[in-house]
Amino acid sequence: MRTDYSPSEMMIVTAARALAGIRTVFVGVGLPNSACNLARRTVAPNLELIYESGIYGARPARLPLSIGDPTLITGSTSVCSMADLFGLYLQGGRVQVAFLGGAQIDRFGNLNTTVIGDWEEPKVRLPGSGGACEIALNARQVFVVMRLKRRAFVDELHFLTSPGHLGGDNAREELDLPGAGPQLVVTDKCVFRFDEVTHEMTLETLHPGVPLAEVQDEVGWELKVAPDLRQTDPPSAEELRLLREELDVQGLYR
Repeated sequence: MRTDYSPSEMMIVTAARALAGIRTVFVGVGLPNSACNLARRTVAPNLELIYESGIYGARPARLPLSIGDPTLITGSTSVCSMADLFGLYLQGGRVQVAFLGGAQIDRFGNLNTTVIGDWEEPKVRLPGSGGACEIALNARQVFVVMRLKRRAFVDELHFLTSPGHLGGDNAREELDLPGAGPQLVVTDKCVFRFDEVTHEMTLETLHPGVPLAEVQDEVGWELKVAPDLRQTDPPSAEELRLLREELDVQGLYR
């Protein structure tokens, strides 16, 4: 099936739409940053972008290169220390949605950003948690943005860096974790949500032209599929215009 948009544009638009009505979002650079800025221009005009480096209410004049990029201060409501940001905003329960990603994710939304392979002699040593573990614990909801690859969607993590729904069922409640954990996973082929009872990742929509078998081939476990499996709505002409002409003119992320 021919489309006039890229898989990355599909991911950005889908993630942006999920922010409808949201006021506060904890975000990093890359695709999630583009999604948040698109949402602010479409479905969430009052969205406040929060960055780990201590920026609240950012209005970046251009795409930031990192969370330490000075452009994040542009038009911001507040600039504070990372300790205040995590202690007062995140741990204070004031972050409605946080975007996370990782090298690996399992069926319950647990994330690995630490090592691939054995801990003592890993094949790849990754950056680690940074603030991701605290974010996964304390944000009211977590949205994950990752490309769908079998090496990333695994039956068992090589290392648990950021907790999702742990072993499923009521595991988070039993540990009295404050946030609700992962609610959404947006990929370049489909969208997953999590079952309300078992908290297992469940295929909700397929992007246009993507067959179910292709998604299953890229997941390391037997996939749970929603009974009302639907097609993801493609990007509109206006959403693509905003991405291409205003938000990511150079095409760094889209």
